[in-house]
Amino acid sequence: MERKIDAALLAWKSARQRKPLVLNGARQVGKTFSVLAFAKAQFKNTVHIDFSARRDIAAVFNSDITPGALIPQLAARFKTEIDPGHTLIFFDEIQACPRALTSLKYFYEQAPHYHVVAAGSLLGVALGRAEHSYPVGKVDALTLRPLDFEEYLWAADERQMAGLIRQSYEKDSVFGLHDHALRLLREYLFCGGMPEVVSHVTQNPGGTPQEIRRLQGLIADAYLADMTKYASPIDTAKILSVWRGIPEQLNKENHKFQYTTIASSARAYHYEAPINWLKSAGLVEFCYRVSEGAAPLRAFAKHGHFKLYLLDVGLLGSLYALEPADLMPSDDKTAHLRGGIAENYVMQQLVASGIEPFYWGIPSKSEVEFLFRSDSGGIVPIEVKSGKNVTARSLEAYRSAYQPKYVIRCSARNFGFGNGIKSVPLYAAHCIA
Repeated sequence: MERKIDAALLAWKSARQRKPLVLNGARQVGKTFSVLAFAKAQFKNTVHIDFSARRDIAAVFNSDITPGALIPQLAARFKTEIDPGHTLIFFDEIQACPRALTSLKYFYEQAPHYHVVAAGSLLGVALGRAEHSYPVGKVDALTLRPLDFEEYLWAADERQMAGLIRQSYEKDSVFGLHDHALRLLREYLFCGGMPEVVSHVTQNPGGTPQEIRRLQGLIADAYLADMTKYASPIDTAKILSVWRGIPEQLNKENHKFQYTTIASSARAYHYEAPINWLKSAGLVEFCYRVSEGAAPLRAFAKHGHFKLYLLDVGLLGSLYALEPADLMPSDDKTAHLRGGIAENYVMQQLVASGIEPFYWGIPSKSEVEFLFRSDSGGIVPIEVKSGKNVTARSLEAYRSAYQPKYVIRCSARNFGFGNGIKSVPLYAAHCIA
């Protein structure tokens, strides 16, 4: 399964000034798979240390953790030669051995010629409970997330279509395979981008929706187990309340996170820590409201006003117990549900592309789903519609207030450009970056 992280890993290996690399990401997004595939293609041998499976290896890090002491012991323990130019040292599930994370500092300072990669699923959570700190400034870092829609097309043997979508995006030209792309998008909205689920879908084209939901349920169960393991009983209950409440938050007409949706007596100071736990675990993404559509957006962010999105649109659908038919366009009472799913999907594509989105709104009057700062420095608003009905006063209110060079409208409509509006089909949201 080809991932975009592959190119980033190769660039890290080829960099002149290379630091040890920390690969972040939630559980089961494919970190171990991607690193081992990279190692197989680029190195003669690999020393793979999984600290969750091999607790005995952690003893090596109990005393001297400088490379001069560690390398001979690891070479002897794994009965292999560790060649700086041809061996990848892979510290997997490094949150289970905080001193191994600390050792990365000494690899950077004393032995930068070694290739060292560390991967962890709950680094932010685990380090918050440990006495060891993150080696700030001594490591490079990448984040792996679930497959975006373009990676899904690659996995589904639709690489040619993925290339044509990018061409239409660049040229604002009508895409002849629009209906087929929308059908593939609905498949993705149902299954999401968790690698195990995508692998099942692409290798079992006759599989049932129930099989997909079973796999997603197992992934969600693993996340719930982490909450129990890494949080106190009181915090666990609150974390679960937030996690299970996100679908309801996104099903409201106003998708802004409201504490009273969790419980009538809920207040921010009760739930700030549980929400930040979910963020540290990579399970949710924040999108803050800005008071002005001006650069820099962070300067105008209102941290008391935000939306929360799940890391994966397929997991969101599983929490709704969504059926494939529920994703078909219609004008029924599930329109708000499809709108929330479309927003979560677009958010997933944007953050996977390295964009930090915000949203703009005048309370109780108008709202633009996403804003981001383009490479040229301008602020680009993005309106999201799950269907073809694109009438929206909020976008016009924003245009009147800030006169952006252009706006992006993500919907079920085809590509096009007119009246300062760039029409981008939802299946091309990953192209926006």
